[in-house]
Amino acid sequence: MTNHTTLILASASPRRKELLDQIGVRHTVYAVDIDETPLINETPLAYVQRVAAEKSAVCASLLQTTQPVLAADTSVILGDVIMGKPKDKEDALTMLRQLSGKTHQVYSAISLRSNTHSEAVSITDVTFKELSEQEILDYWHSGEPLDKAGAYAIQGKGSVFVTAIKGSFSGVVGLPLFETALLLKQHGIDV
Repeated sequence: MTNHTTLILASASPRRKELLDQIGVRHTVYAVDIDETPLINETPLAYVQRVAAEKSAVCASLLQTTQPVLAADTSVILGDVIMGKPKDKEDALTMLRQLSGKTHQVYSAISLRSNTHSEAVSITDVTFKELSEQEILDYWHSGEPLDKAGAYAIQGKGSVFVTAIKGSFSGVVGLPLFETALLLKQHGIDV
């Protein structure tokens, strides 16, 4: 495979699409919808790996393709709690209050299927400043928290809450580019 190979991105995330564009990977988008409910006693690491792998497997199966399929899952983890996308305003406000003044982890798993299956995970520490109730409400009213894991976007207005990051910025956005490039190269796709 060469640069001319078109990858299938099994994600509706505009951020993942932008990140692949950023590193010059040709791709088409075919989003799949799977149940992303954590299993009983599932660890955060097992959860993100399973969800990413299921997305790539479902996409490859639906399309019956020989093209490589890339999927990812990103979750905000506080302690052992998996914070997905907020269900509503109260859920988002609760998440932001819990993240206030603390360091949490962002787990971003990637799954790449072609003739073989490869996986990688990026884990990044993100530290938030203490947030006032007014800052939390103002941020909610920006509209940004609604479809973001942990109710914030580090690449958007939520960046003003971050006092420190240790790890992959692109992983927090939704696709760890270093790990993605390694997997693509293993599958013969030049980056």
